[in-house]
Amino acid sequence: MANRWTNTLRERDVTPEGVYLNRRQMIAGAAGLGLIGGAGAAQAQDDALEPNSWEDITSYNNYYEFGTDKGDPARYADALTIEPWSVRIDGMVDKPGDYAFDEIMAKMSVEERLYRFRCVEAWSMVVPWNGFELADLLNLAGVQSGAKYVAFETVLRPDEMPGVRYPVLDWPYVEGLRLDEAMHPLTIMATGIYGRDIPNQNGAPLRLIVPWKYGFKSIKSVVRITLTDKEPPTSWNKANAREYGFYSNVNPEVDHPRWSQATERRIGGGLFSPRIPTQMFNGYGDEVAALYEGMDLTQKF
Repeated sequence: MANRWTNTLRERDVTPEGVYLNRRQMIAGAAGLGLIGGAGAAQAQDDALEPNSWEDITSYNNYYEFGTDKGDPARYADALTIEPWSVRIDGMVDKPGDYAFDEIMAKMSVEERLYRFRCVEAWSMVVPWNGFELADLLNLAGVQSGAKYVAFETVLRPDEMPGVRYPVLDWPYVEGLRLDEAMHPLTIMATGIYGRDIPNQNGAPLRLIVPWKYGFKSIKSVVRITLTDKEPPTSWNKANAREYGFYSNVNPEVDHPRWSQATERRIGGGLFSPRIPTQMFNGYGDEVAALYEGMDLTQKF
């Protein structure tokens, strides 16, 4: 497992979007001097990439509860009420209960994380998230020794979410991780983008980010987290297990049955921008490959 992050950044420290390039150059230089290691090396590698714009990130995304068109979330998600908000943490934990969002935030250390984001549809972005390590939230609730998996659930409000009127998926949206994946320091709960509060269409006020997995694993607007000893059901796997596995690690060698995963289209590069090669584990293999040692990733996809 990668070393725990030691980043001391807070929300107030996030660099404004307009001067982000200078910061990236400094971080990349530090990496070249060997000053950053472990999970921090992954951040330094990402800081050498140019983040997508606020407009790209907030206007081109999937949130099927608001519609299946890429622009539907930005059009309709303002209807989602996010205050007050709470997350129920239950199952195999010492302190089950409903945790108010403000209570959670008062106890978490929010950091800036610049991550690659790879959609299973073979497009990608680079996103400057703000958030905290999921492990800290799970430790707050007290994970019991028999727990092996973490299940997540998205809010379901048909009166605010026009997309759930249609049986695209079995609502509410659910996802899951193995416990060691959830506790990995790269796994965060995001609360912001570019230092601003995360918009509704991107999963406000609290969403999961697992940067080495396809984007649909990073469940939005989380209202429940359950610790369990059994592999939990996940929405896309229930809908079509042949196309969407439980793990869904980014893997250029395992194609989706209907398209190749060997390359990706970077959003924001223009209509005729060349496709770029997809990296195993979305480029985070040095940090996470050990989690899957001995597994056949063509079968456990």
